[in-house]
Amino acid sequence: MLTGNTLIIGFVLALIVLFVLIMRFKWDAFVSLLVVAIGLGLLSSIPAKEVPGIIATGFGTTLAGVGILIGLGIIFGQFLASSGAINKIATGMLRVFGVKKSPYAIAMTSITVSIPVFFDAAFIILHKLIQNLSFKTKISLTTFVAILSIGLITAHSVIIPTPGPLVVADQTGSDIGMFFIYGLLVSIPGVLVGGVIYGKYIGKRIKNEGHLDESDIAEADSTLSGRKEISTALSFGMLALPIILILSNTLINLLFRDNTEQFVPTLFSVIGDKNVALLISVLVAMFALKPYIKEDIKTVFAKALDQSGAVILITGAGGAFGKVVQETGIGDLIISMMQGLNIPALLLAFLFAQILRASLGSATVALVTTSAIMGPLAAELGVSPVVLGLAICAGGIGLSLPNDSGFWVVSKFGRLSMTETIKVWSIGGFLSGVTVLISVYVLSMFQGILPGL
Repeated sequence: MLTGNTLIIGFVLALIVLFVLIMRFKWDAFVSLLVVAIGLGLLSSIPAKEVPGIIATGFGTTLAGVGILIGLGIIFGQFLASSGAINKIATGMLRVFGVKKSPYAIAMTSITVSIPVFFDAAFIILHKLIQNLSFKTKISLTTFVAILSIGLITAHSVIIPTPGPLVVADQTGSDIGMFFIYGLLVSIPGVLVGGVIYGKYIGKRIKNEGHLDESDIAEADSTLSGRKEISTALSFGMLALPIILILSNTLINLLFRDNTEQFVPTLFSVIGDKNVALLISVLVAMFALKPYIKEDIKTVFAKALDQSGAVILITGAGGAFGKVVQETGIGDLIISMMQGLNIPALLLAFLFAQILRASLGSATVALVTTSAIMGPLAAELGVSPVVLGLAICAGGIGLSLPNDSGFWVVSKFGRLSMTETIKVWSIGGFLSGVTVLISVYVLSMFQGILPGL
């Protein structure tokens, strides 16, 4: 039975076992998290017969907060991708910024697109666009790869409604609308530093020119054939719909904070609820985007559900592991250790998530696990739940290594060697993560002053 300092040692060993199961033995993260949770629970002072119940409670409680939202968010993103809205958003950004300032257009596109669409899918959809831009502007393809990839992973790790940030917001007890607003604010500096500035720097050192050959053009033509072209206005409108609904609830709550029982705040508390807002968005997308989707609607749902099933299971298992950690009292020991070593809470949250991110190769697993352990401690640590959550998210951005599927997506479609991918993607992501953390520290100075902090 582990107690006191030996419990901390047992916790560290549990994390090491988790790494080994996923990396060495190639176990699925869902199964690995459950096995480690059971093992840690049995070795702690928790009565053995209570361990299964605690795991089930942690699993269910976590998914009660974000399970529906994850599923609906992925379905919504699939509709945008299948309808051609993602490409239309990208070309719309280019028209606004112009070809000469295309790096900034790609930066804004990456942040915007990654909100509803998974990183891998978004990068694959847009990689032809940046090849074409590199060919036309004579700007190194490496620069565009850095900007696109870092922008996508930064938004994927920090901005709601992607799964990782959703779980972090839920575990820390943060307001969804406020978490989105501040997440967007701190993400922009990260993308500018790790994507645009570093991208221009590394692009001069890794020569990689873009081009479109005949096969590229043929593939693009075949993709668009048989599908009505969606308008830019509809593309941006659909992307903004769930965000507007969720933020409207936050805004109305601020305006009617003393009269929350009136009709208007009650109405917006329903349609602005995160689950209802995404459901409304999915229903609107089904009808509004149907004319622009070449494949059968059932196929769109099938693709989305195939992705969401794995994410939901991993999210629930991460919550189960976190619940076991909470019940063992490890959280209180971590606080005592922090006080003894004078480790700032935000820095510890960042480092915890960053270590898991680099070791496990999954931003979502890193964020779910870290938030399940540190999220409930926000009040005891004396920091704003939103600020603590964003520090955790910052740790999920960088140091993606070859154990991450995203690493190979960037390498293959960005036409980079493994060494070049580390220089462009891994280091660029780390710079973005550190910049976001610095931005979170600046934000923390206004705790108690700005709304929602």
